[in-house]
Amino acid sequence: MDKSMLGDLQSLSEEDNVRMAAMIDQLQVRDSLRMYNSLVERCFNDCVDTFKHKSLQKQEESCVRRCAEKFLKHSMRVGMRFAELNQGAATQD
Repeated sequence: MDKSMLGDLQSLSEEDNVRMAAMIDQLQVRDSLRMYNSLVERCFNDCVDTFKHKSLQKQEESCVRRCAEKFLKHSMRVGMRFAELNQGAATQD
């Protein structure tokens, strides 16, 4: 975030700061739910082949576990890379 933007946020009234914090929290929840839904949809489509049984079969369960681990590792790596890029852009200003 640009330093001038931080200064602008600090100049907001207490009420506006509370409203801004609530909006940020809401956006974070929305993004978390999107990531979770994307993970569930992707892993389900890749791993579940049949509906013959009520619960996941052993191979489906291991597939879902691998899929979720890969998805979360990828998401963490992308987040770290964005943070690196953001930090590099902030030091250039």
